[in-house]
Amino acid sequence: MELKDLIIQKLNDKFKDIKLEIVEYRNELTILFDKQNILNVCKFLKDDDDLQFRLCEDVTAIDWAKTHNRFTVVYHIFSLKNNFRLSLKANIDESDCSIDSVSSVWRTANWEEREAYDMYGIKFNNHPDLRRMYMPEEFEYHPLRKDFPLMGITGSLSLPKK
Repeated sequence: MELKDLIIQKLNDKFKDIKLEIVEYRNELTILFDKQNILNVCKFLKDDDDLQFRLCEDVTAIDWAKTHNRFTVVYHIFSLKNNFRLSLKANIDESDCSIDSVSSVWRTANWEEREAYDMYGIKFNNHPDLRRMYMPEEFEYHPLRKDFPLMGITGSLSLPKK
């Protein structure tokens, strides 16, 4: 059995009540599911003896601007055992712009979630140290959101004097 099929079969067997949307494009596998399942799915993918996705390479987000699910959080995880990369996606509505943190599963997700919080304003529930990385704490905007002007907002951030 091919590894992609094994991943799908194991997820379907373990999470029978979760609707998984599976996309394969150019030999890359992406799985989209509801955000409330992120922690359980990630723990399973990491701990399963056959899969062993022990490395979280990246956590980022997509801002779809004016759609119902404004954001999609994207996780790129890797199995060293199988030399296989997998993408996980979960949609987030702007009215509840939060998702559970996976930093308890992969410690590398800590900084990546902080970056997504800083740049997009997505809150990661139960994150051990959710604070801004690039922008000052008092900065009220999120620069990678589609509605943030390309040239910034005049007066929103004081620049150092020469």
